[in-house]
Amino acid sequence: LGTPSHLAMQHRLFLSLNLPVSLTFSLSFLVLLNLADAPVAELHDLFCKKLQQCCVLFDFLDCVADLKGKEIKRAALNELVESVATSRGVLIEPLYPEAIKMISVNIFRTLPPSENPEFDPEEDEPTLEASWPHLQLVYEFFLRFLESPDFQPSMAKRYVDQKFVLQLLELFDSEDPREREYLKTILHRVYGKLLGLRAYIRKQINNIFLRFIYETEHFNGVAELLEILGSIINGFALPLKAEHKQFLVRVLIPLHTAKSLSIFHAQLAYCVVQFMEKDATVTEYIIRGLLKYWPKTCTQKEVMFLGEIEEILDVIEPSQFIRVQEPLFKQIAACISSPHFQVAERALYFWNNEYILSLIEENCQVILPLVFATLYRVSKEHWNQTIVSLIYNVLKTFMEMNSKLFDDLTASYKVEKQNMYRLGHLLNTDHIMIPLFHYCFKLKILLENKGLVQQHKYPSKSVPSLWRSTVLKTNSGDKCSNSCCSITHKLHGGI
Repeated sequence: LGTPSHLAMQHRLFLSLNLPVSLTFSLSFLVLLNLADAPVAELHDLFCKKLQQCCVLFDFLDCVADLKGKEIKRAALNELVESVATSRGVLIEPLYPEAIKMISVNIFRTLPPSENPEFDPEEDEPTLEASWPHLQLVYEFFLRFLESPDFQPSMAKRYVDQKFVLQLLELFDSEDPREREYLKTILHRVYGKLLGLRAYIRKQINNIFLRFIYETEHFNGVAELLEILGSIINGFALPLKAEHKQFLVRVLIPLHTAKSLSIFHAQLAYCVVQFMEKDATVTEYIIRGLLKYWPKTCTQKEVMFLGEIEEILDVIEPSQFIRVQEPLFKQIAACISSPHFQVAERALYFWNNEYILSLIEENCQVILPLVFATLYRVSKEHWNQTIVSLIYNVLKTFMEMNSKLFDDLTASYKVEKQNMYRLGHLLNTDHIMIPLFHYCFKLKILLENKGLVQQHKYPSKSVPSLWRSTVLKTNSGDKCSNSCCSITHKLHGGI
């Protein structure tokens, strides 16, 4: 490349020509000095030319093409990164449009379709960006540019506008996790420094999530965007705006329905908890929303939901806990009775949490009746010995909390179980007395009206056949316990 003095002479000649990038493609890689060697008077001009030089794009799919040009661009990008990070006074107003232009030319592109149409982020390796050797340095320059002490938001906002931000957000769909990591940090800096773009950024993230939930069910950068939102939510002013509460109810809670929840659940749960810590009044919306979308067939998601519920209960206020304890512990009881041991185990672990245990103890009169029948039944029936042991520990804890209530529920449960057994025996006996027919028919209608049995069209059949066509909805006596005692009493009374 020649001696420094020779390069300096070529450099001055190049600057004086002021050629466009398209005409300096080959020449520019030969004549530019290192920024560290440039005279102070020419530093800004040289910096600008380096930016223009880096607007030249190379084909990285061809590994052997333009090797010299690729290396020179890489060196130029390294110089720009070093200069903007360490030198003061470099970022003057004329450089802003050139810097944003160089960044835009390099990073904004149409993302290629996935090489694997059935790509599973949990199982498959992502397709990495071929041009990453240059792209990484461009992102690094952009980050240093935003973090520079010389950065002036008033100048930058002319070039980093809504169109720029929208293109930046679209890049979050990149399969390359390295690119998404840079984008996450950069968008966070843009949000922090360019205040006029904040509402627009939130709105566009909202739109991305809505498309993901209700249309595409695919977007690679959900976890990264949620991580940014976690910081944004933490900075919300109080009282929360209606816009923010709507985002929680209409976007964050429905995100729990996504098939790919496991990829971003940690970040989503963090955002939900941040909302709770900001404003406790949203607690009921959150828990009732989670109960609404509770998974019915996917045990992995059910375990995740239980984990999130525990995170929520860790920070819940006692006054809010009282508002949700009944529907919540009905669901927890259903989880305890799950045949999948991981679901049952995760639900029973709630009793290992000291704060949750204190909430349960304060509200034992309400919670114990909700879960007792399930605990008692599962302790006798569950196939997994670990679950049985955990249930015994929970029952022991309840007994220590309120022994009288525990004894009353135990006695009541045994009576109800015995009555259910007698009722079942009577209704499946082929020798019921004829006078019972009219009572049984009325009883069946009563149970149907109460929703305790499924309705059937019944032809003129015998009483035993009629009752065998009836299917009880409940698996235990707790739903129809009050009626069972009176039913069996009347049946045995020979009405």
